[in-house]
Formats: sequence, structure tokens, C-alpha cells
Amino acid sequence: MKNFFKIVLSYLLISFNTFVFSIENKDDNLLKIGVLAPFSGEYKELGETILYSVNLALHDIGDKSIKIYPKDSGEKKERIIKSCEEFRDEGIKIIIGPIDSTFVNELNNFKDLIFLSLSNIDSNVNNNVIMMGINLESQLIAIKEFIEKNKKKKTVILYPDNIYAKHVEKNLNIVSFRNKKAYKYSNDPEKLTGQIEKLTNYKQRKINLEKRIQKLEKSDLDKDLKELNFLKQKHTLGNVNFDSVVIIDFEDGLKSILTSLAYTDVLEKDVLILSTNQWFDDSIFYESSIKNFYFPSVNLKNLEKYKKDFFESYNYKPNEVAILSYDAVGLVYYLWTNKIKINSVKDFNIKSEIKGKIGKFKISNDKIIQKLDIYKFSNNAFVKSNL
Repeated sequence: MKNFFKIVLSYLLISFNTFVFSIENKDDNLLKIGVLAPFSGEYKELGETILYSVNLALHDIGDKSIKIYPKDSGEKKERIIKSCEEFRDEGIKIIIGPIDSTFVNELNNFKDLIFLSLSNIDSNVNNNVIMMGINLESQLIAIKEFIEKNKKKKTVILYPDNIYAKHVEKNLNIVSFRNKKAYKYSNDPEKLTGQIEKLTNYKQRKINLEKRIQKLEKSDLDKDLKELNFLKQKHTLGNVNFDSVVIIDFEDGLKSILTSLAYTDVLEKDVLILSTNQWFDDSIFYESSIKNFYFPSVNLKNLEKYKKDFFESYNYKPNEVAILSYDAVGLVYYLWTNKIKINSVKDFNIKSEIKGKIGKFKISNDKIIQKLDIYKFSNNAFVKSNL
């Protein structure tokens, strides 16, 4: 299968380039788009998937005036620089990629080129780079609106103490939550447990439970015996001082927080629990004591259809990030068909809301904001919230 994959990829690379070069001098009315993705190195398979996703977008658009120029971004800045120089020499102004923000400084040196990066590290359109990823600001906006619709008054926001902490804090300053408290937690499990206990006033609530159990044990009344049996299933007694919690983490970090919340009796029936985008990772629900929590994400029906079309075309499942390259092609094509000359990233600031595979998004005032839906996991399926 891998050998077949390599053969098809090589064919795509050759057919893209030879077709472009054979006609580019005959017809100036072309939309030329570069693709800068890792076709070598650790993320090679992701790069290949991005190229297939671009090809799928071309097939769906069905306009032969679009020509694609793929180039390898590799893993080192020298490879990025070389590919960008080649784009410039070949007259390719608009480039989809790279996949992350590691080489933004190198990209900024090519001010005559426009990059639609697949990174999500920034919602701002900076210099010559638009980051198409599902950025944190868009996620926080969706979460804030959902909390307000649910009429929650006190919000706790939890985020890990790691290299992205300042990025989280910057976005929390941009998206202002009402009556919120933000806590930065440790990645050390022992320290984390202590932090969550302090946040939830666990020790006092545990004392409350023990005192109440001692009192009930002295009673023979049926109602007291029923309450006693109920309380023996709990860890604490008493409410926490918040009604919603937002966890800005994913995978193992998110699972650790959910486990700690369950341990301290912070349950979803009492507190609205949300996290940031999980790309519909159902393993979190199966490995957590808390089953009903919410998160913002791209449109699930669109994502499922994209994956189905991709699988039918290429016989394997795509990485979720690849869908961003599909929408990047659609965005450029939208501007081109609407006779909008693309000379700089400023030309992407349009009043219209764009409907893509990920859902709706808008670029205005040098900022890209995605309109995300809110989902929860219910009865072994992801369900879109109607609120």
C-alpha cells in the first residue's frame, strides 16, 4: 500500500508541474497556487495528504484554469527558503502552507508572496501570512457565547503551564469572559491534584461530608439511612464556587483534568464543562469519568463528508488538518472568480462570510474568525448543541 501511495503521489507531482509548465506561456488567464508542504521528513505523510486534499478541491471546483505548483517545505528553514525562492522565480504569488508557524520569520522575508498557512497559532493576519487553522480566539468566542446562552455566571478557565501559556493568556485578554477566574495548572500529576483540590475547596467539602455521615450514622430514620447510603458514594458535600469550567487542553492533559474534576465531585449535572476543539476525539469520553462536556469545532457533517470523499478517492483516511488546505483553495478561487485582484493579504479582507468545508469563516480587519458549532458526546455519538 505504501509503495502504491508513493507512486500515486509522484504521479500527482509530475502531472501538476508538467501540465502547468506546458501551457503557462500560452494562457495568462490562470489562477496559479503554490502548495508548500512537507513531502520529506517526519511529517511527509501529512504533506502528501495535504496535496491530495488540494487535488480533491480542484476536482470539486472543476475549473481547469486553476494550476497547482507543489514544493517541499522539508524540516529545515533552508528548504523553506529555497522553495519560496523557486515560487518567486516561477511567478507564483499565492501559496497554501506551510503547516505550522515555526518558519514565520522566513516567510516574512518574502513580502511579495502570500501564504495561507495551516497553523492555528494566530487569528491576526500578519504581514504576508494568513493562518487558516482553527484558532483559539474563534474557539473562545464560541465557548463564551455558549456559556452566556446557558446563563452561567461564574466561569473558571484552566490551562496548562507550558510553552503556550502566554498564547492562551493573550487570547483570554482578547475574548473577555464575564466574572471569570483563570488558573494555570502544573503538568506534574501530584501538583495538579493539589491545585484542583484547592480550586474546588475539596478538603472542606470532604470534612462536610464526613461530619454529615457521622451524624446520619446515629439515626435509625429511613430518610436518614437513604441519605447515608447516597452520601457514602460521594467524595465531598457542598457546592463549588463556580457554575462553568473551560479547559484549554487536549488529549492526556484534558483527560487528567476531567479525572481530577470527577474525583473532587465537580460533575456535569451541576457545572457546565467545556474544552477547546478536540477534532471529535472520542477516546477522551471513553477514558474519562465525565461523559457530557462540550467543545467548539468545525461542522461535523461537512467533516464527515470530506473524509468520505477523500477515502473514496484515495482509499485512506485523511488527517483533519488537510481539510484546511481544501478550504484554502476554495477561498483563493472565490476571490479570483469575484474579480478581486490578490496583490497582498489586505485583499483577503472581504465583507462576505465564506462557507467552507470547516463551516463558515470571515476575514475582516486583518483577522480571521471561524464560526464554530458546539458539540457534546451523547449516547456514543457526537451531537450538535441547539443552544
